[in-house]
Amino acid sequence: MTHAPNSPEARDIAHHLHAYTDARRHQEIGPLVVERGEGIYVHDIHGRRYIEAMAGLWSVGVGFSEERLVEAAARQMRRLPFYHTFGHKSHGPVIDLAEKLVSIAPVPMSKAFFTNSGSEANDTVMKLLRYRSNALGEPQRKKFISRVRAYHGVTLASASLTGLPNNHRSFDLPIEGVLHTSSPHHWREATPGESEEAFATRCAEDLEAMILREGPETIAAFFGEPVMGAGGVVMPPATYWEKIQAVLNKYGILLVADEVICGFGRTGNMWGSTTFGMKPNVLVCSKQLSSSYLPISALMIDETVFEPIADESNRIGTLGHGFTAGGHPVAAAVALENIAIIEERGLVENVRGVGAHMQKRLRALVDHPLVGEVRGIGLIAAVEVVTDKAAKKALDPVGKLGGMIAGILQERGVVGRAMGDALAFCPPMIITERQVDDMVDILEASLEEAKRRLAV
Repeated sequence: MTHAPNSPEARDIAHHLHAYTDARRHQEIGPLVVERGEGIYVHDIHGRRYIEAMAGLWSVGVGFSEERLVEAAARQMRRLPFYHTFGHKSHGPVIDLAEKLVSIAPVPMSKAFFTNSGSEANDTVMKLLRYRSNALGEPQRKKFISRVRAYHGVTLASASLTGLPNNHRSFDLPIEGVLHTSSPHHWREATPGESEEAFATRCAEDLEAMILREGPETIAAFFGEPVMGAGGVVMPPATYWEKIQAVLNKYGILLVADEVICGFGRTGNMWGSTTFGMKPNVLVCSKQLSSSYLPISALMIDETVFEPIADESNRIGTLGHGFTAGGHPVAAAVALENIAIIEERGLVENVRGVGAHMQKRLRALVDHPLVGEVRGIGLIAAVEVVTDKAAKKALDPVGKLGGMIAGILQERGVVGRAMGDALAFCPPMIITERQVDDMVDILEASLEEAKRRLAV
């Protein structure tokens, strides 16, 4: 594709290395340059409007161009544009936000700690739990268990927790001490005729076998998303979290709930942990915390985690960890206003109602020859595309078919995301049933176009 000299696309190609992008392919085709957004829509620099079916990156919960968030940022910028939380310093927005998060946590929590992204938050959890193990006189308890297809971030440590091959290849990851147990994807991983409950039992048995093989006394924590996001919107099979938590409790291993995608209403409750009966010791959140208007993330810890860390910081004289912009006053003010909007406008309830409609519309596509599975809950879903339903396979290489259909979707006015051959849908939580219908109608037409191109 040829772009005019000095066009935004050409300048982007010349100067910008993109995240999650084939850099050579980008030199050929260039970017979609988004100029503005309102509600569930974004507009490119050529005036085309798109349904943002991924809420940006699973994250713009209250929609684009929400004036209350703009004003919250401006007010705080004028009052106190920056301050930090090092060395006993604080400020009003971070105090208010910490108090708010602890008050709405799905289980009793003690403290909130602020970072700038989900990756930083999960990285921080790993550091703090190593610190805690030393404080408890258990220096051998330093291993972490995640899952195949998990997504927990992209720093050296959090990318190691992530269980996706392309996040490890050529980065020399995962680092030592990070383990991956079974993926909980029933459709893909279950044996023929294996029920969800039986599959969940097998996943729990796999986890227990790993714990015993490594030594229970060496495992600090298990990291899990209530619903796996970037791994393909993988739903936990029936009884899964009940059985996994029974194993963790048996061996005294902490549970870390990664709510970066599920938190603040996405699954039809304020927290995915509530939806699936999880009782975490640590909870990580970001993305919809501020609807991604500004970078901010947080982790909450319960008393069993806080008390040893507090003792160790007292013994050493400081907790030697923190970020310049952690708990930034402008980001914290925006997050507080964002949570207020979610509560005042009943967006969690909207997720339940409109989410049920979205799930119904998407599931009606399951008989299409290119659809292998539809899965999801609330306003998060995936459509797994295949060319062979019986074998559950698509085109070679993996992701070719998903990428093709995502491209057709974008041509027709829906920005989505293909994760391998799973097409993800995670629109802003303000979406209406009529807008869902528009989105799914375009998806259906795109599937038909792909069918025509493939002659299947």
